Amino acid sequence: MSAREMRMEMFLKALLKRDFSRAKGHLEKLQKMAGSDEWGRGYSKAINGFMSAIKDNDPDALIVQLITEHNREKAEELLRHFQDVILEHEFRDDYEKGYYTAWVEFLRAYLSQKTLT
Repeated sequence: MSAREMRMEMFLKALLKRDFSRAKGHLEKLQKMAGSDEWGRGYSKAINGFMSAIKDNDPDALIVQLITEHNREKAEELLRHFQDVILEHEFRDDYEKGYYTAWVEFLRAYLSQKTLT
């Protein structure tokens, strides 16, 4: 597991506990790891969206629905889609690749939890 993936897991755990100050610290470290190029901006956009949606408890946000429903099958299906369909298309620009890489890492961290809470 890469350092970024480990940090993503810590970010997820803080979000699940609704410890937003700790999550913000992990988010900032993830952003630093991702960099400021197009890929990094896409990655940062995704993780900021995760935090905002969970903090606001936005029922329309996919991330909130996943966490609320504890739906492992839906998470696995999304992971496959983002990994195998979206990231494999050559026409995706770096911003999109960064954005969906963040989703893939988040979903992997989510699915690695013993209990989905």
